[in-house]
Amino acid sequence: MRDIIQEQLFDDSALRMDMSYAVSRHLVRLIFSTYFRGEVYNAHKVPERGPVIIASNHVGYIDPFCVGAAVNRRICYLCRESAFKWPIIGYLLKKWNAVPVDRDGKNPRGLKAVLDRLKDGEAVMLFPEGTRTYDGTLQRAKPGIGLLVAQSQAPVLPVRIFGMWEAFNRHMKFPRPKKVKVVFGELISFHEKIEKLKNSDRESAKLVYQEIADGIMTAIANIKPKNE
Repeated sequence: MRDIIQEQLFDDSALRMDMSYAVSRHLVRLIFSTYFRGEVYNAHKVPERGPVIIASNHVGYIDPFCVGAAVNRRICYLCRESAFKWPIIGYLLKKWNAVPVDRDGKNPRGLKAVLDRLKDGEAVMLFPEGTRTYDGTLQRAKPGIGLLVAQSQAPVLPVRIFGMWEAFNRHMKFPRPKKVKVVFGELISFHEKIEKLKNSDRESAKLVYQEIADGIMTAIANIKPKNE
């Protein structure tokens, strides 16, 4: 099933969201559909409610906005703590329910905040690779997302962004009007992996977290681009 972003432009879900979030989402959708000729596929795979981790490959700064604009429910994002200190941006990030994290993502407060969002039944977007790709290829996932999956027991929805490397990668100062596609995969769970943790020591648990993270990246890698 193919979901064109223009068809969703003014189609709000029944889920409530802050007005600033809704307005911003519509604006991003407009930019995404016009400047980037953006297309969205399988957005119906996103659960309408309940906790879910949306796991995406990471190419550019605007990845979160492209994915967030593709779905009809509010998504919580992770953002560096320093950004919350900016007068206007900080205000908007708080209104958008963004989660502040430190630069290396190891602050336990950030982890607890993410788990709290999931416990409250929200959708949280994460980048398993931890940082933007340097050459356009998928990188190995960090074990941190495995820890979050294990502790939250939330299902994971893989999503892959195509075309962003040509449109706006980390080596570019300005975005180019190249076609970008957001393709959602199938919802997956890791109950068997989580069961292994019950009798695992600390070192064994780390291996399981990495196995979960690797499984998520495999699911992202298996998402294929859609042809017109």
